Amino acid sequence: MADRGDLALAIYFTVEVGGTDLGGWTKCDGLGAEVVLEQREEGGNNGFVWQLPTRIKYPNIKLTRPIGKDSAKLTEWLAGLASGVHPETATITVRSSDGQVVTTWSLEGVLPVRWTGPSLDPDSPKIATETVELAHHGFLPGRVEE
Repeated sequence: MADRGDLALAIYFTVEVGGTDLGGWTKCDGLGAEVVLEQREEGGNNGFVWQLPTRIKYPNIKLTRPIGKDSAKLTEWLAGLASGVHPETATITVRSSDGQVVTTWSLEGVLPVRWTGPSLDPDSPKIATETVELAHHGFLPGRVEE
C-alpha cells in the first residue's frame, strides 16, 4: 500500500476507477440515492394522494483533496480520457488513519464530469485543492474487507 502518512486525518478515502488508482481523498460529497415519486390523485378519494415510485436518481459524487503526490495519478487518468470516455466501475474505500478499511462503495457506469484545479493566488494563502466530479448509474453490492 502506498504511504499515506502525509494525510493527517482520522479517515480518508481511496478511489479506483476502471482499475486505475486515483489515490487518497479527504472529502467525498454526493453519496446517496433518491427515489423519484409520481403523485396521482384518485377521483372520489380525498384522503390521500398516491405516491408511486418511478425511478432512482443518483447525485454526482465530488471528491476533494489538497494538491499532493496523488494529483499526478488523477492528471494521468484524465489525460488518458482524450482517446474516449467510457463508463467504468469505481470503488470508493473509506480507510482509518492506519490504513484499515472501514467500508467500501462500488459504483457502476462512472463517468468524469468535471475537474477543478487549485486557485493559485499569492494574496490568498489557502491550501491548494483539487476536485473531481463523477456521475454514475448506481451502486453495486459491496463488501467490507477484513
